[in-house]
Amino acid sequence: MKPLVLGNITYGMYAIGVKDKNGPSACIVNTVMQVTKTSPGAPPLIALSVNTENYSCQCIEESGVFTISVLSESTPATVIGALGFTSGRHGGKLENIRHKVLMEGVPVIKENTCCWFLCQVKAKLPVGGQVLFVAEIVAGSDIAGGIETAGKFEAYKPMTYQYYVEKLGGISPTKAPTYLSGQQAERITGERFVCSVCGYEYKDPNFGFEELPTDWSCPICKMPKKAFVRKKG
Repeated sequence: MKPLVLGNITYGMYAIGVKDKNGPSACIVNTVMQVTKTSPGAPPLIALSVNTENYSCQCIEESGVFTISVLSESTPATVIGALGFTSGRHGGKLENIRHKVLMEGVPVIKENTCCWFLCQVKAKLPVGGQVLFVAEIVAGSDIAGGIETAGKFEAYKPMTYQYYVEKLGGISPTKAPTYLSGQQAERITGERFVCSVCGYEYKDPNFGFEELPTDWSCPICKMPKKAFVRKKG
C-alpha cells in the first residue's frame, strides 16, 4: 500500500487551546473525533491525537485540560499559519489572533470558528510518536457560529483537511499524522518555491513566481515574497 492512499480518510481542522506557566497557547491538529454518543447524564468523549514532540502535547499532559475550536472555511488562513507552523514554547502565538481565555486558563479561538469545546483528559495512550488523549467534554458552545445576511442566519461550514490542501494550498507540518515525505514532489515536477516559514508551496502553473508583485505575501503565514526559497524536484 502506498501511504498517499491514506489521504482518502477524512479529517477536520481544529485549533487546540492549551496553557502553561506563561499563559495560554494553541496549536493546529486535524485528528479529532467523537468516540461516544451524547446521552442523559453522560458527557460525550472525544479522542485527540498530538505529536509527542509538540509543546502543546506537554501542556495537555501537565494540565489535563484543553479546548477544541472547530475552524470553518471562513477562518483566515493566517490562523493556521500562526498556530500550526510555530512553537508555543516561547509564547506569543496568540498575539494577533482574536480569542478569549476561559476561567480554566485555556483559550478559545474566535476567528470565524464554528464552535468550541472545553475538554478534561480522562485517559491517554502513546501510539507511534503520538499521544492519543481521550477526554470528556465539560463545556462548549450552545449554538454553531455563523453570519447573518439580509436577515438570514447562515452557519459556518467546518473546514476539512481536504479544503485546506486543495483550496488554501496548505501542507501538513512534519510532525502531523498526515505528513508524507515528499508529498508535494509526488504531485508536480519541475521548479518550486516554498515558504521557509510555514512550508506553503506556490505552484500556479499559469503564473510564475517571479511574476508575482513585490508586495505579494504567503497566503498562510503572511510572510513576504522574499521568505520563499527555490526548490527542485
